[in-house]
Amino acid sequence: MKTLLRKKRSASGFTLIEVMITVAVIAIIAAVALPAYFDYITRSRLVEARANLADMRTRMEQFFLDNRTYPATCTTAATSGTNISLPGNAKFFSYACSDLSANTYRIIATDTFSPSTHFVYDVDQANLRRTTAAPSGWATSANCWITRKSGDC
Repeated sequence: MKTLLRKKRSASGFTLIEVMITVAVIAIIAAVALPAYFDYITRSRLVEARANLADMRTRMEQFFLDNRTYPATCTTAATSGTNISLPGNAKFFSYACSDLSANTYRIIATDTFSPSTHFVYDVDQANLRRTTAAPSGWATSANCWITRKSGDC
């Protein structure tokens, strides 16, 4: 009878040290995985700028071939005789044109998702692709659009 009582009184479950070890392992995994995940999300958003800038450049060059001059303005409205429309599907970047003349243009994409310093990509009539600004920890480049923190293009 005494052995039967002892079996009922024996504790079951986890000890405090086992719970602490589990929490520590989860914390270490999260410390490694979360920064990598946020970098992945950022890199996926950069695709929008590269795609829209390449599309805008193509449309600018097509306009030049048709009219022997670059457009006078870039607007959010539909394309007309003297202007080119900016990307309407922009979710993470805002777009602008500068240095517009008969022989030159520059299209700039500035991100809208970074809290402080923004990604700024641009392209010009010579197809010079630049990353002129990036958040801390990211490289910039005078001759390509960066895709990774290391400065890879």
